[in-house]
Amino acid sequence: MGHLSILSRSEIETLGPPMLEELGDTGVHEAFLRDLALKHVAMLPDPSTTSVADKLQLPRVLTEELLYYLYREKLIEMRLQSAVGSTRYAMLDHGWERVSRLQSQNGYLGPAPVSLSDYALMMKLQAVPSKAASMTTVRSAFKDLVLPDSLLQTLGCVINSRSSLFLTGLPGTGKTAVSERMNAALHGTIWIPYAVEIDGQIIRIFDAHCHVPVPERDSVIEYDRRWIEIERPLIMVGGELTLESTDLAWSEAARFYEAPFQVKSNGGTLVIDDFGRQRVEPQDLLNRWILPLERRVDFLTFHNGKKIEVPFEQLVVFSTNLDEKDLVDEAFLRRMGYRARIEPPTAQAFIEIFKRTAGVRSIAVDDSCLTHILNKYRAQNRVMKGCEPRDLLNKVNDICLFEGIPPKLTVELIDLAWGNYFGTAHGFGPEIEKVEVQQNAA
Repeated sequence: MGHLSILSRSEIETLGPPMLEELGDTGVHEAFLRDLALKHVAMLPDPSTTSVADKLQLPRVLTEELLYYLYREKLIEMRLQSAVGSTRYAMLDHGWERVSRLQSQNGYLGPAPVSLSDYALMMKLQAVPSKAASMTTVRSAFKDLVLPDSLLQTLGCVINSRSSLFLTGLPGTGKTAVSERMNAALHGTIWIPYAVEIDGQIIRIFDAHCHVPVPERDSVIEYDRRWIEIERPLIMVGGELTLESTDLAWSEAARFYEAPFQVKSNGGTLVIDDFGRQRVEPQDLLNRWILPLERRVDFLTFHNGKKIEVPFEQLVVFSTNLDEKDLVDEAFLRRMGYRARIEPPTAQAFIEIFKRTAGVRSIAVDDSCLTHILNKYRAQNRVMKGCEPRDLLNKVNDICLFEGIPPKLTVELIDLAWGNYFGTAHGFGPEIEKVEVQQNAA
């Protein structure tokens, strides 16, 4: 574990992972680093110590050690040696032969990886935010939603404990919206590696589609650039989830592994949306994660059958509109940590949601329109849902755009939007029927 074993959480937050002083501090075998450096020399149009160091994200002095070894082994040659870091290199025939063999075994071409033990330590250190969530921070994270205080308190407890949450409720009551915002209450940023190395195999961790880097710090203190600072990740998976997607994904073309989504969510929040509607039985998925949820570790399998232990350090939310009794048994629900059900809004809460949503769209709302909407719900004995103000106002916008008028709210527009949203019959008017009768008589 080397130089990271003495780190504290506060030191990581203020300084980042410490700069490497020796190749041995990487936790990765030097032979692997030399091979990776050789592949970079082969791919760069004008390889130099500085350009290779930038690709490896290693200090120049350590990169120079790797390149000098390749030079001594007659894999590369020095073309020009002037200022420090400006030495130019070129591939030799023996080097090209070696690169060809390396690419057939491992095609990874990126920053130098970290060891699995260093990755596990860093995730454990950073998993718990340095500042606990309070009612103030939770309110801030959910400020655009109208939620009861009792639910906010439960969500705050979930966030601080990082226990799993089983979130239920009717469709349209806001489960997905609540799940998406929980991550915002987790304080701070985290450091993750670009990749992890195990026995010569690479698992790529950083994913530009899932991770949002934060701007580099203005600091005189150098840090280990094999790690990148990101916002706490929020990863949502839905109906596309399969058991296979929870394990390592091997690329035959690239010849390295991609981390599964639960690993990419480490340090943040993982939301299983529409739980129970995946292409995998709920019991099978929960059985797959029963150990990780309890012990904070997961087990992944290489294509040769070897299993490795990786951190499972995230807040997990299972969101569903199905009856929980139809999905899991009571024994498993006890392991879930927290359970919460989001109920439909009251009339007062519905009005507040409607006003906020209209305000975002700069649409004025008067009491007569709100009363008309509430009366329509009562007349049709329809349950109000938190998503419906947004959906109805979207329909109003669509009508105004089609009619070529500024967005506004009137009783007539509400009726049209209501019919378009909840469904209405479209028949011919009496004038058309009269014309048809006259034509038939003729």
